Amino acid sequence: MSNSYTVATQKLWGGHLKNALFAAVVGFFLCWGAFVLLFWNEGRAVLRAQTLEGGVRIVMPINANQISSLYEGKLVYLSGKATTDETLIDDMFGVTVPNVIKLQRVVEMYQWQEIQQSETREKWGGDTETVTTYSYHKIWSKNLIESNHFNQSQGHVNPSFLPVEGSIFIAEQVTIGKFTLSSNLVGNLNNYQHLPISAETFDTSQIKLLDKKIRLNYGNYYVGENPVHPQIGELRIKFEVVLPTIISIVAKQSESYLTAYTTEAGGDIELFEYGVVDVQTLFKHAQWNNIVVTWILRLVGFAMMFLGLLMIFGVLGILAVVIPVLGYIVGLISSFMAFILALVLSLITIAFAWLFYRPLLGIIFIFIALELLFLVKWERQSQSTQNINDEPKQSESGLKPQKLSLASEVVIPQKDDLEATKF
Repeated sequence: MSNSYTVATQKLWGGHLKNALFAAVVGFFLCWGAFVLLFWNEGRAVLRAQTLEGGVRIVMPINANQISSLYEGKLVYLSGKATTDETLIDDMFGVTVPNVIKLQRVVEMYQWQEIQQSETREKWGGDTETVTTYSYHKIWSKNLIESNHFNQSQGHVNPSFLPVEGSIFIAEQVTIGKFTLSSNLVGNLNNYQHLPISAETFDTSQIKLLDKKIRLNYGNYYVGENPVHPQIGELRIKFEVVLPTIISIVAKQSESYLTAYTTEAGGDIELFEYGVVDVQTLFKHAQWNNIVVTWILRLVGFAMMFLGLLMIFGVLGILAVVIPVLGYIVGLISSFMAFILALVLSLITIAFAWLFYRPLLGIIFIFIALELLFLVKWERQSQSTQNINDEPKQSESGLKPQKLSLASEVVIPQKDDLEATKF
């Protein structure tokens, strides 16, 4: 049976208009969400920066092997080896590992995956024809892929459930010297390493997995007939562990526990990195991470704003797409305007957020946004001036020049105004 199918569908102009109007409503809420995200992100960034600035001034280095009441409730820095004396067990497969922080069972199933590729052709009158090609491939996936929604489900049927799912086993008490790590710190320890299953530890006597045959394959469990030629529904199962490792921590000393410290700014500090890292570097990395996260969320907010405006302006494109060329031109203009407007609105939102949190930077952002608007307006005025200056040339070729009214006079930007457009 073929693993590739092509389907052609036609859609009338009225259907596109209805979808565009619905998309415009969604775009409005998307823009509103962008405003909220951008404003909240600036507040989060300021709070995090103030938290780290306050923390670096009061942090105290301590010895991980000695608990002193002098540092009770204080923000402390220490480094050492994170260890545990617990034994983690996966009862389903009889895997027992002593002195590890985490044990993870990773399960993958061999399944069908559907891939869609579409090409839309516009026609006169606003109608469109969409040609969609559906192709099917076999992959290993940790997640269950539902084949009921496939365009061609016949011959591409996946199992309806995973016979066994992945799982994580975590030590209840992880220590560094005489201190016990908080669950949040333990949760961040994710440097997993492969745990190969040997022939000596391979035991399937207690495993009941729908009466399927279980094999040992390169240190992993394989549920199926032949690992070289896997079949749909077969499983491969591997185990990973987090071993004791040296880490550096900045946290609050609460008796013999290390937990999050709340600064005067109101934010929490609970830092850690692998290896022996000095306290100044820990804070520098945290500050840099805050900057990166801030810019990522700014870009996400801008993308939401841009996409929302595109969806709103999309109605204009549908109205003009009765003539395909005209619809293409309107689409380009709408995309450009959506980009400029999204940029301006994002900057203004960030500016108002900074006015609320840090007034000076807010004023700078507002100035940049206004400059962008002025540049767009000045560019349009320059184009109008050039068009008017070209009219006498047309009159020389036999055309009668038209008299300009006072209402059509164009104001030429002065030198001072031009200099004001420079950043």
